[in-house]
Amino acid sequence: MILSQVDALLIGKPKPFRADGMMSAMARAAVDRPVFLRKHGFEGDEVADLTVHGGADKAVHFYPAEHYPKWIAHFAAEGFAHSLLDQAGAFGENISASGLTEGNLRIGDRFRIGRALVEVAQGRQPCWKLDHHFGVHGLSGVVISSGRCGGYFRVIEEGEVAPGDRIQMVHQAGHDWTVARTFKLLIGGGHRAQGADAQLRALAALETLADSWRGRAAKLAG
Repeated sequence: MILSQVDALLIGKPKPFRADGMMSAMARAAVDRPVFLRKHGFEGDEVADLTVHGGADKAVHFYPAEHYPKWIAHFAAEGFAHSLLDQAGAFGENISASGLTEGNLRIGDRFRIGRALVEVAQGRQPCWKLDHHFGVHGLSGVVISSGRCGGYFRVIEEGEVAPGDRIQMVHQAGHDWTVARTFKLLIGGGHRAQGADAQLRALAALETLADSWRGRAAKLAG
């Protein structure tokens, strides 16, 4: 099943992010050529803080293109337009595509993108850097409450990926743990609900979920 295509492929390296010298690679730029995707990410793409970014479970950051009109409307309601939303890459994503929405994707779903094979590993937890990137205090909280988080692929088979490549599902996970449901439980406060412990234990045992989120689920379950 062809789900979508790569609307934009974005690559970046750490750049000065704040006056104190802090670096970030959030400001990625679109490329118009194939890029080889390795186990820990695209060639030429780097992260600034390896303690919270990068690694096998966060090799490729994807963000749904459908969310951009929603963010444009959000800022319009606040009384202004944000220039970062004029093109893909505002959220630091490597791949911008329609169809990769959090409610559609399950943890462990696999996709052929170009010559690479990838697997959904987790959602993306926003932090204060998103606020600073946009210059909007509290934006990360809005991402959490809205559930428009995007997510990460791990790489099962390395290979070239290019703008315009098809995104084709080759395996759908046999459970109902979508990125949206997982994000709401672990990040969006769902773990506080009555009866959440059983769900948390189920997530902690889900082998295709990123190790860090499995650990979080186990910790929240007590």
